[in-house]
Amino acid sequence: MGGKSTSSTSQQSQTAPWQPTQGLLTGIVNQLGGNLNNTGITGGETNALNTIENNANNATTQYAPLVQNYATTMLNGGGALNQAGNVNQNYLDYAKATQPLASNTDYNPYNTPGFKDALSTTIADITNSTNGQFAAAGRDFSGMNSQTLGRGIMQGVAPTIAAQYNQNVQNQRGAADALFNAGNTNAGILSGLQQQDLANRGQGITAASSATDTANAGANATLQAEAQRRGIPLQSLGLLANIGVPIAGLGSQSSGTSNTTNQMSGAQQFGTIANGLSGLFGGSNSTASNIMKLFG
Repeated sequence: MGGKSTSSTSQQSQTAPWQPTQGLLTGIVNQLGGNLNNTGITGGETNALNTIENNANNATTQYAPLVQNYATTMLNGGGALNQAGNVNQNYLDYAKATQPLASNTDYNPYNTPGFKDALSTTIADITNSTNGQFAAAGRDFSGMNSQTLGRGIMQGVAPTIAAQYNQNVQNQRGAADALFNAGNTNAGILSGLQQQDLANRGQGITAASSATDTANAGANATLQAEAQRRGIPLQSLGLLANIGVPIAGLGSQSSGTSNTTNQMSGAQQFGTIANGLSGLFGGSNSTASNIMKLFG
């Protein structure tokens, strides 16, 4: 003989924060609830964001055309070659002024302008001086007079002729060297202007990017300001959530039902039946005993 009995049990449990802190937590929760209405943009924040937008738009209007004009100018070279023609013309004028001296190959002193006149004056002075001396001695037109005159003229004009020759050579070399240096200087200046032109064009590329940034400054400032308009309330809510959510998890509550099944032996079941019969037939002990003996 077998039998089963089943019983159901319902259980509930609840945990709460430490009792002395509950009043404090309640106060914090109440303040969090009150601050939910304060997560929007304040008047001061609105004014600040509006000022940022206005300043950026004003700066764009004021400076963007200037930056764009600068970028265009630099992309065109910035005027670095504007004086190149004048520089080259100066060289051409200088080269013309040194001619024909710079390219002269005729060093003959007699072909030097004014040399013959100077030489004639020197010869006349020597002749007059020499002849005067011999005339005073009564020996003019003598052989010695002629010899002395010839020697005096040679001694007087030879250094002059040599000096003029050397001077002609020096003048031609000096003019040629100066023309060569002027050519180098001219080439250097023109090269520097060209390099500056290229450098200006490179700066123009950078300035073009800056011009675009300047033109977009107002729009970018507006986007940033509007992002802050959205972000400030969300940040405020996030701060409140960081405080409120952990508090909400400090307590917990749970409930459930459990079922229990018991397996009874035959004697336990019979005893239960006998007790029931005893109650049914008046509770006689002899009746119950007889029954027990019968099935004993």
